[in-house]
Amino acid sequence: MNFDLFLISYTNSIEQTLKKIELNHLGFTLVQNEDKQIIGLVTDGDIRRNLLNGKNLNSLVSESMNREFIWASSTSPREQLLKMLDSRIRFIPILDDVKQLVGIVTKDELPHLEERKVYARARSPVRISFGGGGSDLTHFFTHEKGAVINSTVSIYTHSTLRIRDDYRIILHSRDLNESIEFVDYDDLLKRNSNFKLFQSIIKVARPSFGFELFVHSDYPMNSGLGGSAVVSSAILGCFNQFRKDKWDNHEIAELAFQAERLDLGIAGGWQDQYATVFGGFNFMEFAMDQNIVHPLRLSKDTMIELEESLVLCDTATTHDSGNIHDDQRESMKQSDIKLRVQSNVELTYEMRNHLLRGRLLQFGKCLHKAWKIKRELSSKISNNFLDKIYEDAISHGAIGGKLLGAGGGGFFLFYVPPFAKHNLLNWMESSGLRYRPFRFDSEGLQAWTVREELLKEDLTIL
Repeated sequence: MNFDLFLISYTNSIEQTLKKIELNHLGFTLVQNEDKQIIGLVTDGDIRRNLLNGKNLNSLVSESMNREFIWASSTSPREQLLKMLDSRIRFIPILDDVKQLVGIVTKDELPHLEERKVYARARSPVRISFGGGGSDLTHFFTHEKGAVINSTVSIYTHSTLRIRDDYRIILHSRDLNESIEFVDYDDLLKRNSNFKLFQSIIKVARPSFGFELFVHSDYPMNSGLGGSAVVSSAILGCFNQFRKDKWDNHEIAELAFQAERLDLGIAGGWQDQYATVFGGFNFMEFAMDQNIVHPLRLSKDTMIELEESLVLCDTATTHDSGNIHDDQRESMKQSDIKLRVQSNVELTYEMRNHLLRGRLLQFGKCLHKAWKIKRELSSKISNNFLDKIYEDAISHGAIGGKLLGAGGGGFFLFYVPPFAKHNLLNWMESSGLRYRPFRFDSEGLQAWTVREELLKEDLTIL
């Protein structure tokens, strides 16, 4: 828009002003002083009334202008401009902080809603597994059907990603307490670093842009909560926000599996990736042709009571799930170990039925059976220290429980009846074991975008 057609000096005449109005076809001009500040507005109607009242074409336009005219600032929201136009205001001058003209709004000339810079955020929950561990390994369900039961809880990995104007890739991990910078995608693919999981995830995501990525988790590394899958899910969730053809939940879970198991070469099963992406209480079945996620519809009372009856115990030890799964792969060649995994699968179906019928005491006892089976699958799953924790928990009120994840360390999950919970917690405190409160999470992976300018506005307010 040519602003000169709408600007007239306060020293110009009415005749000169009418010529401007004739040229701009909108029926008004804005009057400015020697500093280019807008001091008034005059319409053809204002001029006509003043001519009838005795003014002539040589009279100064400043004698006919309206000093109390309607205008908007350059920061006025688009919504406000729409409402002004809807109130039969035909044109709205847009003035900056020093009252100079920076725009004119009419019904045909409104600010365009341009695509603005955004950043992506995602959070993905950890899972607690109840039964069926070992049967989600491909080398087991190649010939036998696998089944597990798990739920996600309110402990998360958080990820934030913003696109850069160049091709550099900058990664920040609060869990590793480290940052790293790559020149571009090719540099990321060929360089060795402590960010191997991140590099594998980025490799399967194949971004065509430079970016900065921030990741942190609510839980310690190697905790048995499926953390590497959760990190993968959160990062992939961010990348997915910048795709036109978005991945669905199955595809994200498969990409997370690909990054961790195939590209990075860490042995393990399939349940972690599906659990964190889909979220909620799920019964999962595994076979070579397809993996099926069955959401369990538990009653509200059952969910709340189970939430109150489970105690998450941090043993303050870590484990190497890859080594344990490698050991399980070898031991699975033994027929007796394979039979134990099969019995674990059968127990999982029993646990599912107890949950659906609200039989939580029986479910708690099944956890005890599941642990007895699990600890026999590999010599690396438990040790004297962990066995002592479990035995003491049982003697202080728990009726069942199991070590989460592959084993070897991390978190114990205990089921404790309501009137014994205080006794169990008191024992944990006296033993230096940490109790980690949680709630069930039903959402799974959540990802969203935020306009960067909104962040800047919030920081300005602060």
